[in-house]
Amino acid sequence: MDLIKTIEEQQKKPNAEYFSVGDTVKVHFEIIEGKTKRIQIYEGLVICFKNSGISKTFTVRKTSYGVGVERVFPVNSPRIIKVEIVRLGKVRRSKIYYVRDKVGKAAKIKELLGPKANAKLAAAKAANAAEDKKEAAINAEHKAEEAAASAAAKEKK
Repeated sequence: MDLIKTIEEQQKKPNAEYFSVGDTVKVHFEIIEGKTKRIQIYEGLVICFKNSGISKTFTVRKTSYGVGVERVFPVNSPRIIKVEIVRLGKVRRSKIYYVRDKVGKAAKIKELLGPKANAKLAAAKAANAAEDKKEAAINAEHKAEEAAASAAAKEKK
């Protein structure tokens, strides 16, 4: 049992959870399609956190072309590059599933303002600094692979 806990502790991300339910976030995650890798951004409202420990997940909801779309992300996933806070939400519940039934302006969450909000945003930006470097490295690696593939294609011609 101790072995499992030690492995789980190694897999946990530091600074993984500085956002909360009600916040609007941009989730930068890596998608692998065949041999190509790219970073896709999913922006929406965090409506819940589930589980605990290494298997903790959060659900992000967005409206795309008039249709509500929800996606569940593991907090400690290596595919998640960073989670960027767009705006802080002011909610009094831990799971805001009631947003699913709301349409238009009623689906909006009030914004959290004040010194606590500013401190939370500053902490999130500081935590994202290291993740920005990681994202830049992935983008550079992707561009290098594309350049090598195009050079190989030119040599074949």
